[in-house]
Amino acid sequence: MRSVLLSLMGVVSICEALIAQTDSGPKAGDKVEPLKVHVATGDDAGKEKDVAAQQAKKTAVFVFVQAEKWDRPMARFLRTLDEELGKNHADVAVAAVWLTDDVDKSKDYLPNAQKSLKLTQTTFAVHPGDKAGPKGWGINPDAHLTAVVTRSGKVIASFGFVSINETDVPAVVKKLPGKK
Repeated sequence: MRSVLLSLMGVVSICEALIAQTDSGPKAGDKVEPLKVHVATGDDAGKEKDVAAQQAKKTAVFVFVQAEKWDRPMARFLRTLDEELGKNHADVAVAAVWLTDDVDKSKDYLPNAQKSLKLTQTTFAVHPGDKAGPKGWGINPDAHLTAVVTRSGKVIASFGFVSINETDVPAVVKKLPGKK
C-alpha cells in the first residue's frame, strides 16, 4: 500500500512539473505592471497601448511568446485557449505579446497569423523593447511561452512553458477566478 501511495505522489509531482515547466512571470498576488505594446490586430491595431491598463478592472490572460520559438504547437495552444474562452469565459480577453529582436518583422507577421488562426478573444501585440520582456513582468527568456492570468490588476497565476501545446490550456483556464 505504501509503495502505491508513493508511486501516486510521484505521478502527481511529475504532472505538476509538466504544467509549468519553468519559473516565468510575476508571482501570484503581485500588482500587474504596465505593458506598453504595439497592437498588431483588433480594434486598436497600429496603436501603441498599455494593454494591462486596458484590462485593469477585468480578468485577462497575457501570453508572452518568444518569437523565435513560435511553432504549430504554440499556435494550437493559443487557438484552444481562445476557443475555450469564447465558449465559457467570453468576458476574458487574451493579449498575445511577441518578444523579439525584430519588432518590425513581427508587426508585419502577426496580422497574417490572425488571418490564419481566426482568434476571437485574442489580440496580437509586439513588445517594442528587450526580448526578455517588459520591466516588472519577470519573463524568463528560457520559457518559450509564458501565460499570466490576472484579475482586477493583480496576478492570479503564471505559467512558464518550455514545451507547450493545446493540452496545457486546462491548467491555465482552471486559474480563472470563479471557474473550476
